[in-house]
Amino acid sequence: TFFTVWHNVFERGGLKAGEWLLVHGGSSGIGTVAIMLAKAFGSRVIATAGSAEKCEACKLLGADAAFNYRDGDFVAAVKSATDGHGADVILDMVGGAYVDRNIQAAAVEGRIVQIAFMQGSKITADIAPLMQKRLTFTGSTMRPRTNTFKARLAGELEKNVWPLLAKGIAKPIIHATLPLGDAGAAHRLMESSAHVGKIVLTVEQTEGTP
Repeated sequence: TFFTVWHNVFERGGLKAGEWLLVHGGSSGIGTVAIMLAKAFGSRVIATAGSAEKCEACKLLGADAAFNYRDGDFVAAVKSATDGHGADVILDMVGGAYVDRNIQAAAVEGRIVQIAFMQGSKITADIAPLMQKRLTFTGSTMRPRTNTFKARLAGELEKNVWPLLAKGIAKPIIHATLPLGDAGAAHRLMESSAHVGKIVLTVEQTEGTP
């Protein structure tokens, strides 16, 4: 999650201190890390989440505003929270119909970074505001990148993020830890969407294994 957030929010998205970051899925593993890192580097954060409890969790992590996407249009909420400015960087893992709404919610010279497409990779969008606002629409996947790229990214994390981890300013948010034998229960918990942060499976070593 830290590799993904650093590369997409700060390298591809170019988030700067004082700018507004919109994080979809703010209570997810990626979302919680994005909130903490953005706040640590002086940015302002708006998060979307699927319940009042999850929105409150996002605020406790530092989000300046959090909105339940089930209750209304996040575009209007973003405009209201930013006094009409819009989001300078948008981190999206939803895709589908969210893409067109992200374009609407983005600020002039905004950057939209796509890292997944839970609602589908095929979209219909009005690109006129993308042109009018001079937006950047980009995205990436981490798994197929080369070891050389990942090593370079690890170096950036060591320099910029490790000090925050050491001081406790940022940390992985673990919702639950279950043994590997309960993987089915872990999947059911994940599918219930009741968790905040990550669900971890542990593997116990047996005698004689390295």
